[in-house]
Amino acid sequence: MISVNDFKTGLTVEVEGDIFTVLDFQHVKPGKGAAFVRSKLKNLRNGNTVERTFRAGETIGRAIIENRGVSYLYASGQEHTFMDNETYDQFTLDSDQLEWELNFLKENMNVNIVSYQGEILGINLPTSVELKVVETEPGIKGNTATGATKNAKVETGLNVQVPLFINEDDVLLIDTREGKYISRA
Repeated sequence: MISVNDFKTGLTVEVEGDIFTVLDFQHVKPGKGAAFVRSKLKNLRNGNTVERTFRAGETIGRAIIENRGVSYLYASGQEHTFMDNETYDQFTLDSDQLEWELNFLKENMNVNIVSYQGEILGINLPTSVELKVVETEPGIKGNTATGATKNAKVETGLNVQVPLFINEDDVLLIDTREGKYISRA
C-alpha cells in the first residue's frame, strides 16, 4: 500500500481493480476543509485517461509492473508475434492492443513488454526508431522561405512531415512518442 501523499509521476497504482500510471498530480490545501490530492491517471489496460481526487493520507495499492525484453517477429492478420529474449517463449498480441505502436514496429525489432501479474498490458517502444521512406513527392526548389515541409510515407505506413530535401529510400529517425521527424539516420 502507498499513500497518495507519496505520488510521483510515472508511479503505477491499482485503483478499484484497474492498473493506472500517474501522469500528473497536485497537492491541494484549501483554506477551509481537508487537504486532498488531485491526480491525472492513465489506465494501462485500455489507455483511457481519468482525473481522480483522493483525500490526503488515503492509501491505495501499489502495482509492480514488470518490463521484459522481447523481439517482434512477424504479423499474421490481426495477430502480432513476439519472442521473449531470455526464455525464447513466443506469444501474440492483437492489433487492438498495439494501435499506436504498429506505426513503428518492424520485424526483428527489440522492444519491452509491460506486464502485471502475468497479464500483458502492452509494449514500450524505444524513444526513436529508424524507418525508411518508401514514398514522397520531390522537393520543389525555391519553396523554402521558412522551413517548408512535405509529406513522406515510411515503411510501416506512417505519414510524417519532413523537410523538402528528404527523398525516397532515405532512412529517417522518427520520435515514437509523437510520430514526428527528428533527423536523417
